[in-house]
Amino acid sequence: MSAADVLTVATEGGVIGDGRTGANLALGVGLIGVAIGWLALARMAGRISTGNARTGAMAAMSVGLVGTALAALHLATASGGPGTGNGVVGAIGAIPLGLIAMALGRRALALSRRTERSADRAGHGQEFGSTS
Repeated sequence: MSAADVLTVATEGGVIGDGRTGANLALGVGLIGVAIGWLALARMAGRISTGNARTGAMAAMSVGLVGTALAALHLATASGGPGTGNGVVGAIGAIPLGLIAMALGRRALALSRRTERSADRAGHGQEFGSTS
């Protein structure tokens, strides 16, 4: 079974449930992405000392992208509209969650790059700019 087939089965509910399963999956992935992005920002601010903020930022962006893709795929394959029980409203709600996760990850990545550059400049000035 290819990856596209797995995603299609997941968004359509497959054998594990009704049409809402794909939307619930997309919502869960989006929420996980938001949590990872928030943790990455907390690491950058120094509130959490464990883990790597850059890795967390990249993970939040990828999980957010997957959540958004799952929601869009569910919307494309869902029959009926809002209120029909096919998870259309859940998929519509999952798209902003995925986008928020990507934005949080992008923000944490930008902060990590800025911090990395300022640390490089400070180290460079001390090493080569010293006259003593």
